[in-house]
Parts: sequence; C-alpha cells; structure tokens
Amino acid sequence: MKSPKSRKSQHFFGNLKRIVSFKRKYLSIPYFIFLLLFVLVPILIILVYAFTGTDDAGNLYFSFDSFVNFFSSPTKVNVLVVSLFIGVLNTIICLLIGYPIAYLLADKKVNKNYVMVILFIMPMWINFVLRTGATRDLLNMWGLKGGEYPYLSTMIGMVYNYLPFTILPLYTTMIKLDKAQIEASRDLGCNPVQTFTKAILPQSVPGIISAAEMVFMPTMSSYVISDTLSEGKLTLFGNSIANSFYNSLWNDGSFMAFIMLVLIFVTMALTSRFGKEKEERKVGLW
Repeated sequence: MKSPKSRKSQHFFGNLKRIVSFKRKYLSIPYFIFLLLFVLVPILIILVYAFTGTDDAGNLYFSFDSFVNFFSSPTKVNVLVVSLFIGVLNTIICLLIGYPIAYLLADKKVNKNYVMVILFIMPMWINFVLRTGATRDLLNMWGLKGGEYPYLSTMIGMVYNYLPFTILPLYTTMIKLDKAQIEASRDLGCNPVQTFTKAILPQSVPGIISAAEMVFMPTMSSYVISDTLSEGKLTLFGNSIANSFYNSLWNDGSFMAFIMLVLIFVTMALTSRFGKEKEERKVGLW
C-alpha cells in the first residue's frame, strides 16, 4: 500500500500537471485572435465585396457582376493567363538554377561551412523595393531597358528576387539526404544519371514542392517587380488587383483577389496530394 505522503505527492503533481496543461491552452489565444483579425476577417470582407454590388442608396446586394465583368473582359483574362505563364516559367527557371546550387551547398565535400549559404540568402535581408530598383539600374546600364524588353527585364528581376526562396527549402531538404541510399546505388552499378533519378531526386521532392509554393504564387501576385522593371508595360495579376483598389473598384478588385485565393488553395491541394502519393510510394517500397 502507498503511504499517505506518497498519495499526497501524487495528488499534488497531478493537480500541477492539470494546471500547466490548462494554462498552455491560453498560449494559443493570441494566435487565434491574430488569425481571426488579420486572416479570416479580411478573407470574409473580400468574399462579401466579390459577390455583392452597391445600389444608389449605398446598400449591398448579392450580385455576380464582378464575375461577369472579369470573364467578359479579354484584357483581364489575358492578364491572368500571362501571370500564370510567368509564374510557371519563373518557378521552372528558379528550380533549374537553385537545385544544383542547393545540392552543392548541401555537399560537405564542396561546402564545409555555412558562409556560402548565407551569401545566397543575404539578398533576402535587403528591402524588396531597393533590390528591385537596383536591378532596374543595372539592367539599364547593360542596355536591357524595361521599356524595350519588358518581359526579359521582368523575368530577370523575378528570378533574382525569388531564387533565394528556392535555394533555402531545397538546401534544408538536401542536407538531410540519406547518403547510404546514394552510396548503395553507386555500389550496385548505377551511373550518375540513374543515381540522381533513383536516389537523389525522390528524396528531394519535399524541397522541390516547398520551393515551388514559395515562388509560384508570389510571382503571380507581385506587382512591384513587373511595374518597376517593365516601366509599366507589363501588367500582372497583382497589378490588376492593386489598380482596381486604387481606382476604388472594390468589387472587381475583391473578385480578382478571390481568384488568387482559389489558385492558392488549388496549388496547396495539388502539392499536398502529390507529397502524400510520394510518401505512400516510399512506404510501399520498404
């Protein structure tokens, strides 16, 4: 039998544990307040304005006018298509450049310290607008003026600004690669291409997905880069949303922002599903 003293101590520690766990719940309250005020409420406001109109008395009423105005305008649809193309192109270019760089940075035989990693991430520490302005000045010095080459200048600025966001998630994934699998593939007679496709690439898929998510949607919603480097001759989806709000076209701007939200959710759903399928295949192999 347990002594009264031991029972009291157990009772004391049990109460203490319940108090600590109870207080932990309160730690999430600031997060939920922030989520409510700065995420859910703005999304709700966007949804309200996207599917409503205003009569002469200033009253709101349910309407699909913004939907009709957007899809009946060839200019707005063309801006969406161009933005999707530039977003996909920028993602592909950043992955093609950032993947080998991240692999070399993660290889301790090539890079034995973190100085090189910091050098690639340092541009993220500089103000976004300052980086874009400096890029414009450099391109003008090289004869690549935005007014003459709007698409080329914009793509150079996109790749420069979003390349660190590609390298960082790829690097954090590749530094955890299972070296035993890579060495085993070589011992079993795989050539470098087979080793890459069978051992290295499948393990780096989570980093590729994270990098694509961090580049694709911000590229579409970005308007400072395209507006500055193309000298206003290239309009992306972010520019259209900003111009709508600047001109007090709240309903049209909100509907375009709603389209951005839909694209974000679709992209996240596709990438998460792709990641789950990869994980299931990996489990099935073992």
